[in-house]
Amino acid sequence: MGLEGPLFREASMRLKFTVNGRPQEADDVWEGESLLYVLRERLGLPGSKNACEQGECGSCTVYLDGVPACACLVAAGQAQDREVGTVEGMHEGEQLDPVQQAFIDAGAVQCGFCTPGLLVQTQDLINRRPNPSDAEIRESLAGNLCRCTGYEKIMDAVRLAAERKAQRA
Repeated sequence: MGLEGPLFREASMRLKFTVNGRPQEADDVWEGESLLYVLRERLGLPGSKNACEQGECGSCTVYLDGVPACACLVAAGQAQDREVGTVEGMHEGEQLDPVQQAFIDAGAVQCGFCTPGLLVQTQDLINRRPNPSDAEIRESLAGNLCRCTGYEKIMDAVRLAAERKAQRA
């Protein structure tokens, strides 16, 4: 005897939202599956990484309506009719965002697993605080864990990105 009836069926939905400025739809989405899963597996955007699935490492950081959020903690249904920005949307055409280029130039990219979350969080910091202090950088990046570096090259990259963005303004 199997479990049948409306109480035991998984509810699915058509998720409509904007990702990196483009309208997107995903069908048969279970409302409780994570936004991270939808982005990676349903939309083919693998930039945000799946590491801890508990919101502790920051590898899956995306913008949700302009605010950084751990995509692993956001239920897909919560993204309905909202704006999501991923690391894939940071660049301008073929040109890397200054934050992305600064991470490369400062040697802050090691294995690359934490990098997408660090890039999104750094971009947010610099947009809010164009010339952040070291304490502000540390506080902003406190939720992003990197197992490969001692964070000094990441700090260098954030400082360099802030400097370059100031020069462009």
